[in-house]
This record gives sequence, C-alpha cells and structure tokens, in this order.
Amino acid sequence: MGKNIFTRKPTSKPKPRAKISSMVVLLPNLLTTCNLFWGYYAIIASLRGDYVMAVYAIFLAAIFDTLDGQVAKLTKTHSAFGVQLDSLSDLVSFGVAPAFLAFQYSLGTLDRVGWIVCFIFLACGALRLARFNVHSFHSQTSSQDFVGLPIPAAAIFIASYVLFLHDLRLDELQLQIWRDALQFITAKQTTTITLIVMTLTASVMMVSSVAYRSHKSIDIKTVKPFKVLVLLILALAVIAYRPKFWAFALATAYTLSGVLEWLLGWKRLAADDDIYPLQDNPNDGG
Repeated sequence: MGKNIFTRKPTSKPKPRAKISSMVVLLPNLLTTCNLFWGYYAIIASLRGDYVMAVYAIFLAAIFDTLDGQVAKLTKTHSAFGVQLDSLSDLVSFGVAPAFLAFQYSLGTLDRVGWIVCFIFLACGALRLARFNVHSFHSQTSSQDFVGLPIPAAAIFIASYVLFLHDLRLDELQLQIWRDALQFITAKQTTTITLIVMTLTASVMMVSSVAYRSHKSIDIKTVKPFKVLVLLILALAVIAYRPKFWAFALATAYTLSGVLEWLLGWKRLAADDDIYPLQDNPNDGG
C-alpha cells in the first residue's frame, strides 16, 4: 500500500541565521569602540596643538556614547561586558581627553598646579563612573535623575569653553566695538584662571550628591507635534547663528542647573545610602 501524502510531517521552519543575531549583539559594542576611538583621537589632537579638532572629537565621542546605549536598549542586547567597556571608554573620552585638552591648551603654563588640577578632574571622573556602575547594579528602579554631573556633560563643559574662546579670537578681528572686552576675555591669564575654576567646579559636581535631570525626565507626549516642530526650528535657527557660543552656554547652564534647582528647593540631595549601597558579601578585587 502506498504512502499517504497527506500524513507527511510538515517541514521545520528554517532557523534564523546566526550571523544576523551576532551582528545585532556586536553593534552596541562597536559604537562604544567608536566612542573610545574619538576619545583617543582627542588626546592625539591635543598633543599636536589642534585644539579645535580635539573638541570636535570629544563631541563625536559623546554622540557615540549616546548611540550605543540607545541601540542596546532597542535591540535588548545589554550585557555586563558592554557596561564595563562603556565605562572604560567613557573614562578615556570624557576623563583623560578633556584633562589633556585643558592642560595642553592653557593649564600647562602653571606646571605642577596645572597637572594637579587636571588630575583632580580625571580622578573625580573615575569616581563618578564607579559610583554610577555600583548604583546601577544595586538599584532596582531606574531613576529619571542623575546623581552628580554626568562625566560626558563635564567633558563637554570644558571642551565647549575652548571652542568658544577660539570663536571669540576670530571675532576679535571683526568686532571693533567689543575689542577691549574680547581681548580681556581671551587673554592668557583670564583663560587660565577661568579654566581652573571650570575644571574644579566640574570635578566637584561630578562627585556631588546634587541631582541632575536626564533625558528621561523630558516629557513631550502632552505637547502637540506641530508645536514641537516649530520650537525645534526656532531653536536650530538661533543655535545656527552662533553655534559655538550656544554650545558653551548650554553646557554651562546644565552644569549649574543641578545646584540652582537644589538652592530653589526643586531637587533634594541624594542620601549616602542610596548612592553607596552596602554589599552583603564584598569581594576583594582589582
């Protein structure tokens, strides 16, 4: 008796290609490596005296630092390896690179004082990253605020000042009325003192208990899309007129926003138990 073709078992579905899934897992780490690359290039540019390129490299590193987290979230490919790689890359791009930039640009003229100030920035950046990793590991809920100034924001704060000064020195040849004011702002002594204050301020704010708003706290769901589009167009038009000035202005505003909100009573300082959770079984390690 012949076989009944209607009782034949259905063929199994083809399995998805492993290459595609592996590429999805690889993509966030690849973006993190791009962050590391631009941080490294910022150091090279600073050593060469190409400070504008060093600033742009730090900005690019910040862009890739944002992209890797968003891609990992969309693809659901968070991993312990990616977290560690991201922190190490951030320390280079937003800790070492801005410290080199500040030292090579101006603080190097102060010799020992200069490199000590830059080291304080680097050390506070490392502490900020370590505290963030520990808090993220032990926290059961995702907060919409950062505790302390995020290290990318601190790096952009320093880098945007260098870019702002470069823009002012170009305008010094064109604006006759403000020449005296511009010459004072861009003077070597003024630049050095300002950079010391900014570097130490960013260092303290990174390890502080002050709350800073994150992008998670921005709620545009209640705003009409047309209004958002109009506001974005107006904002782009204003920023496009003086992009270097607005980059520094926005970075400064964000750096000071946490302190201002705390002084006005809008935000409270984070408790030490929330920042440094105790471990039941601490392990010694490097």
